[in-house]
Amino acid sequence: MKITINPQNEYQTFKSIGASGAWWAQIVGGWDHLDEASGKSVRDRIAELLYNKETGIGMGVYRYNIGAGSKNSGKGVYSQPARATECFEVAKGQYDWSRDANAVYMMKKCVENGADEVVFFVNSPIERLTKNGMAHNKKHQLFHENISKRNYKEFAKYCLDVTEHFVRDGIPVKYLSPVNEPIWVWNGGQEGCFYRPRSVKNVFRVFAREIEKRSSLDAVRLSGAESGDVRWFNKSYTRQLLKDKNVRKRLDGVDIHSYCLPLPLPVEIPFLNDRLAFVRRFRKWMDKKYPDVPVVMSEWTHMQGGRDYGMDSALVTATTMYEDFTLLNAVSWQHWIAVSEVDYCDGLIYINLEDKTFEMTKRYYVTGNYTKFVKPGAKRIEAASDDKDVLVTAFKQDGETVLVIVNNSESEKSFSLPVQNDVTLCVTDKYSDLKTLTVKPDSIGLTPKSVTTVVMK
Repeated sequence: MKITINPQNEYQTFKSIGASGAWWAQIVGGWDHLDEASGKSVRDRIAELLYNKETGIGMGVYRYNIGAGSKNSGKGVYSQPARATECFEVAKGQYDWSRDANAVYMMKKCVENGADEVVFFVNSPIERLTKNGMAHNKKHQLFHENISKRNYKEFAKYCLDVTEHFVRDGIPVKYLSPVNEPIWVWNGGQEGCFYRPRSVKNVFRVFAREIEKRSSLDAVRLSGAESGDVRWFNKSYTRQLLKDKNVRKRLDGVDIHSYCLPLPLPVEIPFLNDRLAFVRRFRKWMDKKYPDVPVVMSEWTHMQGGRDYGMDSALVTATTMYEDFTLLNAVSWQHWIAVSEVDYCDGLIYINLEDKTFEMTKRYYVTGNYTKFVKPGAKRIEAASDDKDVLVTAFKQDGETVLVIVNNSESEKSFSLPVQNDVTLCVTDKYSDLKTLTVKPDSIGLTPKSVTTVVMK
């Protein structure tokens, strides 16, 4: 097998990798009992595992959900109790900052451990401002925008008041995302709000105008529109979002979600489920229309039922990261959630509600194959493998080259690199969790079904 690297061909500048605290932080934030293995509380140990650069994998981004208040009101239908969230507002313009205590604790602990970029994201406006008084549509309300234009300013005021409070409290809030997955109808299961593309533009226009009035939030940028599937309406939302010059001035890029949910069609139409084809087309369109606007992949998870602790799901995750870094040119990549309490492939760490324990996954460790070695500011460079089962992402930084190599096959692979010094490997596979080795560059082995980081000086 041959791997080629061309450092002269440079692409995007890498910024970060992270995950969301929705909604596990509302649970784990109250787990102050001892984790005997570490000698720390369970909640503190989980924060350390996720964000500490020495004793964890050192992710950089923490996404905090500004809730709409469904937990306070008891309104709505939610698939899990934690999906009903608290709202800080107790009356118009009056706040109780002791609310959402568990989630706030986890956010602060993750920041203490190294999260230097916090994103505040909103699924639904607070219930006081919605048309139906709930944080999602009623069952019969399809494609119903649940907030009136006249309430956009109040919506912005609430979100900015919350942001300002936590910025003053020392939280490094870098982004505020007022809209999340606007293409879905959101009539139960979790908080959510449908918006048409033009409405998203109008919401962001109000947020951009209101945030300019607050000098304390000069460092906070807007982000969005976080459309929920790579196939549908990304161009429409992006076009509207970037139309307004004041909105565009407040954006660092365009945030999208990298889901491609299989369509339950009676006849298979491969084109409609070809995620990579849609990723390539969106990237080509961005290069043509907005070549200077970075793309952030702000949410993805392996949409498969059942808990998977092993390499199968980890390889799906690593392959998607490879595709989004190399085809979408994403500058940042963010997991949907860091911790999961359900039987689903959607967390880096699983928790067990009965005995309040946690378990690690290989998804956690393959994320570490990136976060422990690729630094913010690294430049992605051209790299390729002549083996279709081997995927290579390459970065150059501070006098070194870092390769993250995914071996999707069940066979061992080997290759050489044209350097003089020994290279460092970090291997995650069935038997190893970020195991570090030093090897000669003329014979580098990749174990079956593995993710390997190679660091060359």
